[in-house]
Order: sequence, then structure tokens, then C-alpha cells
Amino acid sequence: MTLPIAKEGYSFIIPMAMATLLFGFLGWVYLAGVFCGITFFVVYFFRNPTRIPPSSESAIVSPADGRVLEVASHLENRFLHRETVKISIFMSLFDVHVNRFPITGRVMGRVYQPGKFFAANTDKSSLLNEQNALLLCSNDGFEILFIQIAGIIARRIVCYVQKGNLLKKGRIFGMIIFGSRVDIFLPPGVDIRVRVGEHVKAGETILGYRDAKKTKGRH
Repeated sequence: MTLPIAKEGYSFIIPMAMATLLFGFLGWVYLAGVFCGITFFVVYFFRNPTRIPPSSESAIVSPADGRVLEVASHLENRFLHRETVKISIFMSLFDVHVNRFPITGRVMGRVYQPGKFFAANTDKSSLLNEQNALLLCSNDGFEILFIQIAGIIARRIVCYVQKGNLLKKGRIFGMIIFGSRVDIFLPPGVDIRVRVGEHVKAGETILGYRDAKKTKGRH
């Protein structure tokens, strides 16, 4: 069962709610109002809505909520060392920040890289910011890479999975707290179904289909 609030949120929500109650008890109405507003925003930020992935086995779903910044051919030299299609998704403060598996597969590798905290919607954030990379492979050898990237406000990347873990498409694997970005690298033959500027939802929005020939015309 999916909890409506991500578990990481409670360490922020409880102190804010207690401060609101304290200020209200002391009669400090202005401060109570400010902290009440902050508490509601933090609850909103850590929301964790139920998501139902598409039934199609060939569908690749978005690992994150947010706006598509880039869809382009990209030579991925750090992990895959081959040509890919790179899709970058920017998660603003107002997006759901829970991340989900784009396909059913096993974690073949996980690499955490400490770094800077440049704005997540800039190109240099992909290389220089704190990030966590996951290499995922399906049981028939379909391989993708996706990277959680911290932003200018984000100071914590959360990832629940380790190398060897097997997760189903749409299952939660982590989150990035307070603004961030996720880059996903797909094989060139994928039939891409999203465009720059489009808003996507983790676990539901189809980024593309694995076999373009079999899925031509499908949505």
C-alpha cells in the first residue's frame, strides 16, 4: 500500500507542526500562521500519490514528475560508452519528488557522486552536481541508465535500492528532496513519445516504446 506522504517527509513535517502548535499556544498568531503555511507546503511537497503504470510490457515510463528539458541523441561516455537518447526531466518545488522504476529490471550498477549544487535546469548540473546513477537491465537484456541529480536547493538524494535488486516498473526507488532533475538514457531504437516542454508523471507517462516496429501508432 502506498503511503500518501513519503516517509522522508515526516522528519520535516513533525517539527514544523509542533512549532505551529507551540506558537499558537503562546498566542503568537503571526508566527503560528507562518509555520502553519510552511507545514502545509512541506506536506504538499512530500505527497506520494498512487500511480498505475501502463500494462504494455514494451512501454518505458517516466522515472520522475516534471517538465521535459531535453530529448536528444547523446554519446554517454561515463557509464554506457555508446550512443543513446537522453531525456532530461526537471522537477520543480511543486512537482511530486518520488522517483519510480521506468521498466521492470535488475539494478546492474549504482554509482553515487558527490558534487556541486548548480541549478538543476542547467547543462552543467548533469556533470558537476551531486548525483546517483543506476544502471538497469531487463530479463531479456534491455539496458537503460538513469541519474538522480541534486539541484540548487536540494541537499539530499534518497535511493532505496542496491546492485542486484529487482523491481517492477512503476515501483518507488527513491526521491530527491527540494528541487532536482533526473536524466534517463535510452537505446537509439526506442520509439520516443515525449517532447521538450511536456509535463510528465513518474510511473505513468510513457516516454517511449522499446520496439518501434511493433508499437508504431500506439499511444
